[in-house]
Amino acid sequence: MSNFFKEKVSEPNKHQILYLDKLKELYSYPLNDDFKIRELFLEQKGKRLFITYLSPIVDSEKLRDSVINPLINTGELSQIPSILYSEEVRNIDSLSDGVMAINNGSALVIEDEQNIVFAVDIAKFEARSIGTPQNENTVKGPKEGFTESLNMNVSLIRKKLRSEHLIAEKIPINRIGTEYATMLYLNNIANDEIIKTIRNQISHIDIDYVLNIEKLEQLLEERPYSLFPSILYTERPDRAVSYLEEGHVVILNGSSSACLITPATFWSFFHTGEDHYLRFLYGNFSRLVRIFGLFITLFTSALYVGITNFHHEMLPPDLLLAIASTREKVPFPVVVEVVLMEFSFELIREAGLRIPSPLGPTIGIVGALILGQAAVQANIVSPIVVIVVALSGLASFTISDISMNFSLRLLRFLFILSSGILGIYGVGVTFLAFICYLTSLKSFGVPFLAPLTPYYPSSKDTLFRRIYEREELRPDFMFPKRKKRKI
Repeated sequence: MSNFFKEKVSEPNKHQILYLDKLKELYSYPLNDDFKIRELFLEQKGKRLFITYLSPIVDSEKLRDSVINPLINTGELSQIPSILYSEEVRNIDSLSDGVMAINNGSALVIEDEQNIVFAVDIAKFEARSIGTPQNENTVKGPKEGFTESLNMNVSLIRKKLRSEHLIAEKIPINRIGTEYATMLYLNNIANDEIIKTIRNQISHIDIDYVLNIEKLEQLLEERPYSLFPSILYTERPDRAVSYLEEGHVVILNGSSSACLITPATFWSFFHTGEDHYLRFLYGNFSRLVRIFGLFITLFTSALYVGITNFHHEMLPPDLLLAIASTREKVPFPVVVEVVLMEFSFELIREAGLRIPSPLGPTIGIVGALILGQAAVQANIVSPIVVIVVALSGLASFTISDISMNFSLRLLRFLFILSSGILGIYGVGVTFLAFICYLTSLKSFGVPFLAPLTPYYPSSKDTLFRRIYEREELRPDFMFPKRKKRKI
């Protein structure tokens, strides 16, 4: 059977020459070594086939077993679509479709004379194996994290959510048409209007290239200058599944080891998957610690500045005298002193992230100790400021979501400056403006503070969660098709 095909030069079809010439021009052949053209001649029929592909992103074994060998073992051109061993074999009607297929890891099989082109999916994009999430560690619960492979990420979700209602919808996300976002949702639960809104938002992206999910997140934001994120970013498949069950939409991309969850509310950025893996009291205690961490990181430094500058009567005399004695030789105002230490803490944090991992924690701890001690001995800052700033900085680590963490860190400086101007009154006015700003935000039409304000019926999983068996309702602000989890 192998005699049907052999490498041979013959007069090709004129249209085929034009098609191949355009492909060669687009891919700079033969300068571009990745672009391959394999020519096969069907001697008994007197016809030729061409196979074109990008060698680094196709599976060479699949190319041999799913394309080359089946073509060698048949003599009928009409059988080509049915004999190719691949999950996806489709007709290509235009040059742009052919280019898109090649860029996505398909091989084009081009028939002579009839000028028919088939795309055979034999893609193999290299990706690391499944590991643990780097930024969302958990003590009790699944340890799997997303990888930079779209098929693997969808598989991780389908492994946990085995339902015929789980839809994976592929949407182009750039003008070139070679990159896609996969939108996942449960069509028996998710609201159709929310799905339509998100689909339109993705399809209206007007840019040449969207390289990863992190850039896609910025393109999808309705208010890109907002201080707070409106899309939840997670590396955990189990967390994505929990939101799918509530009617949310998950967006995946093959270039990132994370997904986007839309719409998102303020409370979702403080929740973790581990909250529901722990027993009722343990999970709520963990949330209580994070709530205290939120207020400590926002107000500790600001209240210290306000009290020491404007509201001395709020402190016991002994503590007031102790603070005054430690600040006796410090040449800077309190607000300058606190801002200087806060900025130093941010420098140490950023340096710890950029230094190679074995040295990062050591440099952070040693740097903080040396700088803090040296600053106190040099009378640049007072010892109590080091304690206040360290407490404020450590409390910020209780917020695991990186976007919300940045929001609170920036807000902390705003509260410090307002306290330095108007004292506690400035903190109160800024906090009121902060609440008003939050109430004005929406995420794909969903109020940012829902279901607390405006009020919506839900399972009460906002500040604290209820016993798992009593969480019967899905959040009503998502307008799910099925409001109850239990039938």
